[in-house]
This record gives sequence, structure tokens and C-alpha cells, in this order.
Amino acid sequence: MNAFDLIVTVALGSTLATVLLSSSVSLSEGLLAFALLCGLQYAVAWLSVRSPRFQDLVKAEPSLLFYDGRFLEAALRRERVTREEVLAAVRAAGHGELAAVAAVVLETDGSFSVVGRPQQGEVETLRYVRDQPLPAGERSDRRSRSG
Repeated sequence: MNAFDLIVTVALGSTLATVLLSSSVSLSEGLLAFALLCGLQYAVAWLSVRSPRFQDLVKAEPSLLFYDGRFLEAALRRERVTREEVLAAVRAAGHGELAAVAAVVLETDGSFSVVGRPQQGEVETLRYVRDQPLPAGERSDRRSRSG
């Protein structure tokens, strides 16, 4: 669920509550508002699947917070996440040492993903994560975004 989905969900709940509890709002007005919100949600989902530009407007990218043994301070500040929250995510993933962790990613739904160190090579799952350092000479095929 992204931020837009959350907003629509809250708006739908508020609309339903208003229709049920307010005598000044008719059932037809409430149903119209409900239908408009559902239609808007469908239109945004449809457009975001078909237009990369529109998707960039309404969807977020995962953000790298910890990589290769160091915290990425700029990303922590931008996402308003503390080191303690990152450490809690590492503990929740069952790691006792940061040395066992290759990366910690703040996902678009607000959850943390903790990626363990691979046996060899690069961490392939970080390909579309914002601020992910690329190996020397490799060009990124992901969309570039400024934060």
C-alpha cells in the first residue's frame, strides 16, 4: 500500500461514517462520493501501470539506509529514520551483528527489509533501490530520482 492508497482508504472510511452518522448527507450523495473515490483509485492505479512518469508522481522508491557496514546519513535524515530503528529491524530479522548484514532498505510500504551478506558477488535485490552504489563501470538501468 502506498501513500495514495492509504489516503483513499481513510477517505472511504470517513465518507461511509459521514453517510451513516450525519442526517444532513443523503444516501445518494454518500454513494456518489464513494463511487468517485473508487473511480479515482482505479484511474490512478490504471495510469500508474501504464505511464512511468505518472508512476513516479504517485509511487515511492525503496530507500537504502544501511549499506556495506555503514549508515547512509543523508538517507536516514531524508526518510526521518533513526539508527535505533534500523538496528531494531536488524534484530527483528534475526541478526546479532551488523557484519552479517549487507543492507537495510526502507520499503515503499514503510517496512524494513534486511538483506544478509551474500556468499559472493553483488546483492542483486538492491537493483531498484534509491542511493544504491553501483560497482565501478556499471551503468544503472533503473530510473534515476533525486531525493
